[in-house]
Amino acid sequence: MFKHIKSDLPASIVVFFVALPLCLGIALASGAPLFSGLIAGIIGGIVVGSLSGSQIGVSGPAAGLAAIVLTAIGTLGGFENFLVAVVLGGLIQILFSILKAGVIAYYFPSSVIKGMLTGIGIIIILKQIPHFFGYSENTEGNFAFFQVDGENTFTEIINSLNYISPGATIVAVVALAILLLWDKILSKKSKIFQLVQGPLVAVVVGILFYVFTKDDSTFAISDKLLVSVPIPESIDTLGTLLSFPNFSVIGNSEIWITAFTIALVASLETLLCVEATDKLDPLKRTTPTNKELFAQGVGNSISGLLGGLPVTQVIVRSSANIQSGGRTKASAIIHGFFLLISIILIPRLLNMIPLSVLAAILFIVGYKLAKPALFKKMYELGWKQFVPFVVTVFGIVFTDLLIGIGLGLMVGIVVILLKSYQNSHFLHIEDKSNGKHKIKMTLAEEVTFFNKGAILKELDSLPNDTYLELSLLNTRYLDNDIIEILEDFAFKAKERNIDIKLVSKRGIEENPASFIEFFRTRPKSSLSLN
Repeated sequence: MFKHIKSDLPASIVVFFVALPLCLGIALASGAPLFSGLIAGIIGGIVVGSLSGSQIGVSGPAAGLAAIVLTAIGTLGGFENFLVAVVLGGLIQILFSILKAGVIAYYFPSSVIKGMLTGIGIIIILKQIPHFFGYSENTEGNFAFFQVDGENTFTEIINSLNYISPGATIVAVVALAILLLWDKILSKKSKIFQLVQGPLVAVVVGILFYVFTKDDSTFAISDKLLVSVPIPESIDTLGTLLSFPNFSVIGNSEIWITAFTIALVASLETLLCVEATDKLDPLKRTTPTNKELFAQGVGNSISGLLGGLPVTQVIVRSSANIQSGGRTKASAIIHGFFLLISIILIPRLLNMIPLSVLAAILFIVGYKLAKPALFKKMYELGWKQFVPFVVTVFGIVFTDLLIGIGLGLMVGIVVILLKSYQNSHFLHIEDKSNGKHKIKMTLAEEVTFFNKGAILKELDSLPNDTYLELSLLNTRYLDNDIIEILEDFAFKAKERNIDIKLVSKRGIEENPASFIEFFRTRPKSSLSLN
């Protein structure tokens, strides 16, 4: 696991700086104690990272669950009651893994997955613009278009332009310049610049800027614009920040409904992220999805027991890991230990990091996910790839992650149906022979009720006085709906002076009576032509 530690250690530092504000922001957006977000981040890194089959995925509290958590805490009568649902949700995920439910991940079109990555990249950039300019309102956990604070993505950006903090903006611009310089030039000049990562340098510069300008009335950065980690009075009192589940409510049906909801949504979000991160992986490794569900289930159960939020594999952390050179699961595990050690030993130092510096780091992450060149590439692949891609992107930006993916998937299914409609048969028209058109219709390998309309349209449009050769040589399956259409057409053909020749592996039929009998003697549910 530590074979690529030279790559994994710097990547884990980047993931740590990305994960820290996200853990706190998602906890805040969820209406939960801030420490619960950090616990989920630690469990997601150390526990899930150790058990997961993914080499580059990183888990932690997920923005997609924030609305569910916020509602459930109120409905269930408190955070301690909600933690019971988190524990049970984890156990249900373990059951999902036993039932091999991870196979669901393989049924999402590539265009939708790419749209998901691009949409998330755009959201990351848009949501970090307020922090970049030093707007004090929290936006990390509000990844949906309509935020829990009543604002939406764009009104939040407009509001931030009215409250620009000169100090926060300056240090953000400097941090962004450092990141670009490191990525484009310095990392290619010397190995030292590959070992010491740009984000770490940007964070150090941010802390120094805060320290040296704190007494300057113009450029001082307000405490509201800094990372805010809960600080225990001592290591002995660290346990007082923890919450524990109230198992006396386990018989409440609302607890079980919430648990199943958490398990279902967390599993779906994880599987989508697994599919996306596997596509981003430079080594193109494949994550065993059922093993991932098991790891997530164990992680959620432990997180709930210790007072943490639900965890999923998260694309923001995972993509930051990949883009920073992470090669194995060591980077995810080490980032979890960094979270644990930092909140115990250096919480005050962490609380000197300007959020605008972290926004600059996330700008780079978001851009690499949503490069403009990808839109051009998807367009060149044709409308059947481009339309589901664009719908997914806009769905995520203007609604939320799961709704956007759902919209993209629905469009993808419609595209498949249209493609199936078009590819049900091949029609070849030959010259007139003996006063009749000679037309050959070859049916596809599998013909289902999806193809009903296309075949019916072609048969009805055949001119009178036609000689039709219907070939089933390539056909292995005919749905009953298609059989009924062909039977009905055999009756109509005689009135329209259409002669039919049926060609199949079972022989040739050249008169309507035999044609009808051929289908009537087959099982009515379907015709298998193996």
